[in-house]
Amino acid sequence: MHITLDEWFTQLDKFQDRIPLDVLLRGVKQLRLDPAEIEPFVQFSPERYRRNLMRAGPAYHALILCWLDGQSSPIHDHRGSACAVRVICGEATETTFGLSDEGHVFPVRTRQLSEGFVCATEDLDIHQLSNLQPGKAGLVTLHLYSPPLLVMGQYSKTSSLMTEFNDEVHVFAQGAGI
Repeated sequence: MHITLDEWFTQLDKFQDRIPLDVLLRGVKQLRLDPAEIEPFVQFSPERYRRNLMRAGPAYHALILCWLDGQSSPIHDHRGSACAVRVICGEATETTFGLSDEGHVFPVRTRQLSEGFVCATEDLDIHQLSNLQPGKAGLVTLHLYSPPLLVMGQYSKTSSLMTEFNDEVHVFAQGAGI
C-alpha cells in the first residue's frame, strides 16, 4: 500500500503527542514521493548540510536535509524524539556510537544507506549521518521527527563532555545545519 505526502501529513496532523516510532517508520516506507512536491525544499549550502522544514504539525516536523559531498551531521542523539529517515537521492553513511563508562563515544557500526533506504532512531541513540560520495551529486534525505527535535545532545570523539544543542523552528526554515 502506498500513500501520498498529503495523505500522510493528514494522518500525522491528528496526533497531538509523540507519534510512535513504528507509525513513523511505516509511513516513511509506504510514502509515494512526487519529486515536484519536495523540489522546493531541495536546497543545498556550501558551508554545511542544510535542514529545510517542509511541514510542521502539532506533534512532528518533516524536514528535507540536503548534503553536499563531505558534509556530516555532528555526532548526536535525538533526546526525547523519534526519527524516521528515508534516503531520497544519493547514498548516506550512518555511523552509530556507543558510550563508554567514562562518557567517551566510540563507533560501533558504519553502514551505507542507499537510495530508498529507510531507518529509524530515537531518544538516546547516538549516531552521525554523512555524505561520503566523492564527486557525486548531493544527498537528499527525508526526516520525520516526533515530537519536533529542538534539543539534541552533541558528542565528540575527543572529549567526554556532552553539550546540548538547542534550535528554533525558524532556523530550520532558513536552512541551518547543526
